[in-house]
Amino acid sequence: MFDTGRVSARPRPEIPLAVLGERARPVTLAAERALPVTSVLAPLLPDGGLPRGATVGVHGPGATALALALVAAASGAGSWTAVVGADDLGLVAAAEAGLALERTVVVADPPPAAWSTVVAALVESVEVVLVRASRRVAPGEQRRLRTHLRRRGGVLVRLPGPGIWPEDPDVRLRSVRASWEGAVATDRLDGAGRLRRRRLVVEAEGRGRAARPRRLELWLPGPDGAPAPLVTTPSTTVPSTTADLPNPTVTATTDGRGTRWAEVG
Repeated sequence: MFDTGRVSARPRPEIPLAVLGERARPVTLAAERALPVTSVLAPLLPDGGLPRGATVGVHGPGATALALALVAAASGAGSWTAVVGADDLGLVAAAEAGLALERTVVVADPPPAAWSTVVAALVESVEVVLVRASRRVAPGEQRRLRTHLRRRGGVLVRLPGPGIWPEDPDVRLRSVRASWEGAVATDRLDGAGRLRRRRLVVEAEGRGRAARPRRLELWLPGPDGAPAPLVTTPSTTVPSTTADLPNPTVTATTDGRGTRWAEVG
């Protein structure tokens, strides 16, 4: 005989879709959430890379060179790069910085009415976009770009220019001091000499994981055009006062010809 009565099932707890989405989301390492950067610039960034879905702003002397160096490792690793509105970009300098020119697209400054549409299309198509805004960016345009960035997992680098952005970027890099080596001396009037490398001091801050201030001193460009670490050589310490000098031992001897002084040590 079988019992054909109703079997009461225990009610299952309802789980919100948002929670299910979080549980189903694959676990990724920090390195997978960021695009690679050269080891010289890695100390400036959280997790040592360019956070996917983020905007990065560069400012100060040498900002364009800093931006190129910042994306060079990602370009060399296979990422496509688009440069928008930087008509004065030197391709030779970009190649020396490490950009793979065969995966680099240079786009002239779009007309104001089409600017946000063009930049959004590039953000959806390539992983790295460098843009110099020539006008004021509306808050709605920036929100749409942020949505495209997060969906695509790319990085938008803002180059300095006349345009104004309504909000700060996620990561801000500013070079606060720059000095060249190899320039001719002020008393040379024949034009001899060649700029060899530039010493930069860069400060970084931002939001979220980039909130902790960072500071880095480096050569950009270095002797070969790429960024190089600043290596200081130990110098010989020269005593600055007589107090730093060793104290000799003075002895006196007396003979028939008078007193004679001598230093020992």
